[in-house]
Amino acid sequence: MSQFWIVLGQFDPIQSQSMSTSKKVIAREEWERKLKEVKIRKDDVNKLVMNFLVTEGYADAAEKFRIESGTEHIDLATITDRMAVKKALQSGNVQDAIEKVNDLNPEILDTNHQLYFHLQQQRLIELIRHGKIEEALEFAQGELAPRGKENRSFLEELERTVALLAFEDVENCPYGELLDVSQRLKTASEVNAAILTSQSHEKDPKLPSLLKMLIWAQNQLDEKAAYPRINDLSTAALEDTAI
Repeated sequence: MSQFWIVLGQFDPIQSQSMSTSKKVIAREEWERKLKEVKIRKDDVNKLVMNFLVTEGYADAAEKFRIESGTEHIDLATITDRMAVKKALQSGNVQDAIEKVNDLNPEILDTNHQLYFHLQQQRLIELIRHGKIEEALEFAQGELAPRGKENRSFLEELERTVALLAFEDVENCPYGELLDVSQRLKTASEVNAAILTSQSHEKDPKLPSLLKMLIWAQNQLDEKAAYPRINDLSTAALEDTAI
């Protein structure tokens, strides 16, 4: 993929065959030749893969890859701890997740008020999910309402969450997406990023960002040239030039 960027910088479209639409045609043979000319350090690729495995929490895969690739040592304990928090949130056990975060570093929730609110909001959602209406109301009034008075955005999120109680069929109500598994994943991702930041790690893996840049670059190039495009990111296979 890194080769793609360098090829874009090296390729001179003026030397290519013109199309009737004024676009330039880049032949597959020429494109592949340019790719082969680009030299990418294996160590850089290994670091990119390791960055993704560590950030996303694939501890076993990271350790195996470390041994096979010879990359620098990693602290598997930190990955395991983060994944324990993530697993707790994905199963709806928010209080357990909060305790685990505090065991890792109590300053994370003490200093990140938005994150703490979102965790408490997730606790409220779980109470509503399990039909604990009275407990949910008491929790909303005692834990979340005071924070909503201090922050308008918190208040709006609280109002959306409490509105679930007004519907019998909560999953199909206007705010039903709060009960979807994606909401748990969203909260878990926010916590994961906060833990990584507290450990002086990058909160987001580099690989997805590079893939987004690849898509953007191809879309830009589509306006000026026809070339062997990568349509399937999972295989990175080059498609034949569309003329």
